[in-house]
Amino acid sequence: MSGQNGDVQAVEHFGAKYRELKAEIGKVIVGQERVVDDVLIAIFSRGHCLLVGVPGLAKTLLVNTVSRALGLSFNRIQFTPDLMPSDIIGSEILDQDRHFRFVKGPLFANIILADEINRTPPKTQAALLEAMQERSVTAAGHTYRLPEPFFVLATQNPIEQEGTYPLPEAQLDRFMFNIWVDYPSYQEELAVVKATTSDADPRLSPVLTAEEIQFFQGLVRRIPVADNVLEYAVKLATRTRPGQSGVPAIVTDHVSWGAGPRASQYLVIGAKCHALARGRFSPDIEDVQAVAKPILRHRLVRNYKAEAEGVTVERIIEGVL
Repeated sequence: MSGQNGDVQAVEHFGAKYRELKAEIGKVIVGQERVVDDVLIAIFSRGHCLLVGVPGLAKTLLVNTVSRALGLSFNRIQFTPDLMPSDIIGSEILDQDRHFRFVKGPLFANIILADEINRTPPKTQAALLEAMQERSVTAAGHTYRLPEPFFVLATQNPIEQEGTYPLPEAQLDRFMFNIWVDYPSYQEELAVVKATTSDADPRLSPVLTAEEIQFFQGLVRRIPVADNVLEYAVKLATRTRPGQSGVPAIVTDHVSWGAGPRASQYLVIGAKCHALARGRFSPDIEDVQAVAKPILRHRLVRNYKAEAEGVTVERIIEGVL
């Protein structure tokens, strides 16, 4: 497909595939509409996700299901306090012929589920974050490319904070989305219990190939954005920074650190993908607003006043929007 005409057809094709993908995932995952949308938008935007929620909300199952529906290779890494960088990257071993040979670690897959990322020391977190940023790893002075497409979907448990190593702001910034996974509604939970307590095992068939995913990632980058939408995305990010002009009072009073330029980039790319998924050729301001919460959620640092008064990040973002 080439040129404008090809892209118009590609947009229609993307919309159809996106709906097919959601239907396939829906065979296993009940409800969680918003979460599935955000994960898919991040994947087609070449971004990584942080899934935050209490245990037992099927975060692991969701990631596994997405990888099966996308026909991609998948590895789950359980992060623990004794996990070393070489445990995830791989290491050099001496083979029978006395030659050093690199044995690839679990990081060499298309989709990585980094389970409980805040349970591992900063050294191992840093190794994962290098892979996320560079899409390659370095071992014994050699650089090894990771397979494309490559996504990290990390989970974090918000309640037990003993024995955890919270991710520093600079590392959190590498994640495109911070997705809050909430409890299902009564009807959804009823459907989940019904499905999981019988012997039904839904068969999933892959909807896309790795090549198609990379093609659609390129398409997301190519679609045009109107100047007013670009300006709105950048203004939205700057309105989270205390000390700038025209910042809402809720930010001045309750935020010590706002979102950086990476948030503006993700707002535009996320809005493009959100529009494409709905069969539109160009994003508008509503598309930016639709992806704003998961993009800004982990980029705002509240001050003591906000914590003392119980002002949540959600409330601050509402004020900014």
